Amino acid sequence: MPPIQKSASGEARRIGVELEMNGLTLDRLSAEVARHFGLTVSTGGGRYERVLTGDPAGEWQVEFDFDLLKKLGREQRDAGTLAGELGDSAEEALKWLAESLVPMELISPPLPMDRLGEVESLIKRLRDCGCKGTSDSLLNAFGMQFNPEVPDSDSTTITRYLKAFVCLYEWLYARADINLSRQVTNYIDPYPTDYCRRLVEVAYWPDQAALIDDYLRDNPTRNRALDMLPLFAFLDEPRVRAVVGDALVKARPTFHYRLPDCEIDRPEWNLSTAWNDWVEVERLAEDPDRLAGCCQAYSDFLDDPVDRWFGDWVKHLEAKWLHP
Repeated sequence: MPPIQKSASGEARRIGVELEMNGLTLDRLSAEVARHFGLTVSTGGGRYERVLTGDPAGEWQVEFDFDLLKKLGREQRDAGTLAGELGDSAEEALKWLAESLVPMELISPPLPMDRLGEVESLIKRLRDCGCKGTSDSLLNAFGMQFNPEVPDSDSTTITRYLKAFVCLYEWLYARADINLSRQVTNYIDPYPTDYCRRLVEVAYWPDQAALIDDYLRDNPTRNRALDMLPLFAFLDEPRVRAVVGDALVKARPTFHYRLPDCEIDRPEWNLSTAWNDWVEVERLAEDPDRLAGCCQAYSDFLDDPVDRWFGDWVKHLEAKWLHP
């Protein structure tokens, strides 16, 4: 568990989990999740989305990760008309394509962090049922995403976590052993080096407006290993929307960690490895002296061309700055 387990309101911090996979139909996947937690399945907003109710934490969702198909699936067409038939044909073609290339996405509600073990047992159930993950196919660029609630919304706290993340990014990436199918996409790009340099400066402690503006200047996209747009939209939505028009950015008080693969079909795979690695980010962020020293060391590394080309930041990090 992370060092800070309660939010600023005094409630237990929560976390959302998103898993991308295929191998089961939409209805079979929904039914297995519902049986596991004792939930009720409804069709939700359309033909390619299911909503599972009955969990005290909120609704679970199962859907095709394909926005155009979901939009078509919400439409009601007039049977027997040319427009209706053309719409049905387009939808069927997209459905056929989606079943081959697009993952199903399972989205949990914000769960108390001590319920992650329940998600772990669900993963085993879905594996036994035949769910497939990233390495099952060269086309399966499937990920697992964590949405841990921020401890508080103070700009100093958020900056600490960003500093810790950029210091640990190379270590996290090496530990995650990202599949080639996701390496060649831009879904989980790192922050630009100049932005990392700015973050690890000793004197960089901006107020909220400057923190968001600096982030948007270098990262006006969801496609980052740690996507901060949902949190910044929660804190100041007009500021974010003025730069990023992506409707998929949903405002919420969480970090959006997108780096890990979803290898749900591999018996040795689980969420605990990726989660424990994320906890190292939180541990570093909550240790001011260690964070300051690590930031200075990483700043020196980035500024030394010999170190950047021939050094090994991950080894240095593991030897001196991790696991105090």
